[in-house]
Amino acid sequence: MSVAATAATTSASSSGLHAAIGDTCGICAMPLRSRLVHSLVKLQGIMLTMLGLLLVATLWTTGVIPHQRDEEAVVKVVSDAIFRDGNGDLALRSTPMLERLRAADPPPWLLVRDGTGHILKEGPVPPLYERLAGSLDDLGQAKFGWDRRPAKDDDRGAVMKRLETAAGEVQIITTTEAKLSHWKAIGWIALSFGLLTVPSLILMTLATLIATPIVVRRALSGLDELARHASQINIDKRGSRLPVDGVPLEVEPLVSAVNEALGRLDKGYDRQGRFLADAAHELRTPIAILATRLESLPPSEEQTRLIEDVARLANLTEQLLDKERLEHQRYVMQPVDLAEICARVAADLAPIAIAGGYEISFHKDADSVMAWGDRSALERALVNLVQNAIQHGGRRGAIDIAARLPAVMEVCDEGPGICSDEREQIFEPLYRVRPQSQGAGLGLHLVREIIRMHKGDVSVTNRAPNGACFKISLPVA
Repeated sequence: MSVAATAATTSASSSGLHAAIGDTCGICAMPLRSRLVHSLVKLQGIMLTMLGLLLVATLWTTGVIPHQRDEEAVVKVVSDAIFRDGNGDLALRSTPMLERLRAADPPPWLLVRDGTGHILKEGPVPPLYERLAGSLDDLGQAKFGWDRRPAKDDDRGAVMKRLETAAGEVQIITTTEAKLSHWKAIGWIALSFGLLTVPSLILMTLATLIATPIVVRRALSGLDELARHASQINIDKRGSRLPVDGVPLEVEPLVSAVNEALGRLDKGYDRQGRFLADAAHELRTPIAILATRLESLPPSEEQTRLIEDVARLANLTEQLLDKERLEHQRYVMQPVDLAEICARVAADLAPIAIAGGYEISFHKDADSVMAWGDRSALERALVNLVQNAIQHGGRRGAIDIAARLPAVMEVCDEGPGICSDEREQIFEPLYRVRPQSQGAGLGLHLVREIIRMHKGDVSVTNRAPNGACFKISLPVA
């Protein structure tokens, strides 16, 4: 298994995990509050409509609506049909509306009088209203009914109106119990339905708009903490789990499934890490033996290239071990002399640098430049920077290693330099300035992670007239 393939698999798994968590936390484009309000208002509208229709159907079935009072319609039909026959008596002309009124159940009764004593009766006129008719000549209109006792069949409510008709001015008395016309019945139903449903729907909608956000916010308050924890899950911080406390009961299975997936990923990462560490440990001895044998060969251009290749292989092995140390944070922090570390690295890598066509030098601002850190880890970080300069410096010029006050290490070369838009990306794992270049793309990433563990900083700038300069700043001891 190659380092690049392993790290790529890890990175892809981490990206997939973040995508899965992000999707589960916010998969719907429409907010839950808006969805609930929309659904509740729609449900309320349907329920109120069904309730209104049920009420109207009940009133219609029981006869309340068909037998509502519509005396204006009855009086109008009668007044349009009144005329005088050849004898001068009052009579009713047969009209479609009058015939429809006569066919009603029950048919209305009516009593018509003029000022000369002519009387027209139709239907069972109650004797009470026959007696009253003559005493109402001075009234233009009146309505009669019973408030204190139930009305009998022969003395139900009635209305009297004095109108100008084709037969002259007449007095019309008729019952107030008659069926409504179809259009007026429909209008009455629509009005009753509107007065019952629309205000109720408006009030319920307002209550829903106010109450739903409050209920949703309280019910889903635990998801904010869940999202915060999910955003902190990273490949470098394994062992994290999403909290279940405060999460709605419906979301708990999802959280549990994500936690189980995180556990499986942690186990997979641990297996990969152990494999890489074991492989690196196993490779150190044969690589050292190979380097020793190459150095004993007669000097030649082929020997120089082989020594460089073995040095890169040894450096890659150490990078794998550095990665394993970083994950387990196996560092011993103490005061260290950066000048001593720089001198040792310069001496160790001088043969490789000189064989690669470089001049190598070492400078220090003082006899000792003290910092706080782990000696071996800082030495490995500096080795990675020098190896990077040897590999990408163009096989010409000088490589300068320096220990600066207060607690700084620098590695500068005279190569092509680094573009400004790539100065942050080169510290990312597996990133290469030139994709076809040698190396696994781990060296600079490990440098940054080691320095971060030391609470320090690493940066890169271009030097004049050409080349790159890496600077490591550490806490002063």
